[in-house]
Amino acid sequence: MDQRIIDLYDDFTHGGMNRRSFLDRLAALVGSAAGATALLPILQNNYAQAQTVSDNDPRITTEMVDIPGVPGLKGYLARPKTGDKLPTVIVIHENRGLNPHIKDVTRRMATEGFIALGLDYLSPMGGTPEDEDKGRDMIGLLKQPDVTAYGKAAVAYLKGRPDGNGKVGAVGFCWGGGAVNTLAVAEPNLSAGVAYYGGQPKAEDVPKIHAAMLLHYGGLDERINAGIPAYEAALKQAGKTYEIYVYDGANHAFNNDTNAARYDKSAADLAWSRTVAFFKKYLA
Repeated sequence: MDQRIIDLYDDFTHGGMNRRSFLDRLAALVGSAAGATALLPILQNNYAQAQTVSDNDPRITTEMVDIPGVPGLKGYLARPKTGDKLPTVIVIHENRGLNPHIKDVTRRMATEGFIALGLDYLSPMGGTPEDEDKGRDMIGLLKQPDVTAYGKAAVAYLKGRPDGNGKVGAVGFCWGGGAVNTLAVAEPNLSAGVAYYGGQPKAEDVPKIHAAMLLHYGGLDERINAGIPAYEAALKQAGKTYEIYVYDGANHAFNNDTNAARYDKSAADLAWSRTVAFFKKYLA
């Protein structure tokens, strides 16, 4: 697919234009409104493909849980059926909320031996809606202090679970990747953070990070990648533990296997194996 089309869609999904403007510009790129309409199913997420680990997978249990400290804050908890004193991980969604894909990622994390919490940052506002565009609009209403407070509440919840080992990590994608970086700055009890193509914190805030950090980026993601040099320089100068990987030829959201246009299986599989190994190293 023409990279200009993918870049245009990324601009739309991150609030760069309204739907009407996006469709008009897409039609101009492909030559007709009918062509733009035909492309939409490829560009948009298809949650019919979201389930790689089922809700009733015999290896895990799943449930919705309330997170103490913030009225209405909820999360989707998945944990292995066997094992005690397990490491714990917060899974932070993209800018559409706790959708079926992120629930599946949460279940995947549980099958790797972690107690995983897919935190719904929209739950205090009534929960993630089925309409993706509405979810994006709701994300835009979140205030940064609330995003940080929700993440800190989730860390405290997981750290206090009697079946956990007291160590908490966080992995996030897109908007959630930025939320992981922000949480690492704000929460000294976070032991490890993994940010997939997430916005970077201010350089002056990097010394506040206590967690070991793993940062994944798509090589074609110019918008997010522009912040890599300053972030890496600040991490290095502050003596932080970190790893950075840029996946050549991969787009923003390359991990999302419900999105045919941007999913990159080879990059996603490699990044996931590195993520699991990183958490097993720093949350043991």
